[in-house]
Amino acid sequence: MENAHLRLGLLEYVRITEKTSARIRLRVDRYMGEDRQAHLLSVFGNDSDVGAITAAVHEKATFSLTFPDGTTKDVSLGEHASCYKGAVMLPGRKHPVRHLVAVSQELHSNGTSGRTLLLRYRREEAWATLVSFLGLPADPTWADHMLGVVERKKHIEEIDGIGCEPVLVSATTEEVLEWIGEGLRSGALAFPCETGAVGWPRPSIAELLKIMPVSI
Repeated sequence: MENAHLRLGLLEYVRITEKTSARIRLRVDRYMGEDRQAHLLSVFGNDSDVGAITAAVHEKATFSLTFPDGTTKDVSLGEHASCYKGAVMLPGRKHPVRHLVAVSQELHSNGTSGRTLLLRYRREEAWATLVSFLGLPADPTWADHMLGVVERKKHIEEIDGIGCEPVLVSATTEEVLEWIGEGLRSGALAFPCETGAVGWPRPSIAELLKIMPVSI
């Protein structure tokens, strides 16, 4: 892939002990956050560096994050963050590249407080996510109307991202149910003509992660 480094961020962490200090740097391929609060952090590097960052996340450490455009921000995942580690074998390398995905407590319980975080905003995907997380009785064909309501009420906010285009949708179950009721009363929405299971779109993980264009 050409110029892949131009789409990556840089995470820096200074680890200080009584006897030594070390600066750890890892590349960031995915990030989602609001101001200083990080929600999703995906980094890769060698075993020792990834291990150090994992420990720092659990210690609620603050990291310096450099975005692809050169801007820098101090961020932290806060309390009760979750870490998931893996390894990626690359051709020509004896040792695998270590991969870490760290998730904030809020993202781990996404949608439960009336705040739904999305890696990208597409009406069909956003509607399916809201219905699932908020436990709503709804139909896939309502996506355009309902997300149009959410947009007009300015309940969608773009947030910081690397390798994705994340947004925050602020809407509680009660609010969305009220908007559904208004749509049904006005005739803008209608219940399905037939009874039975409702089929929702099922994008693959590869499709969901294919957010930023890649030059080969």
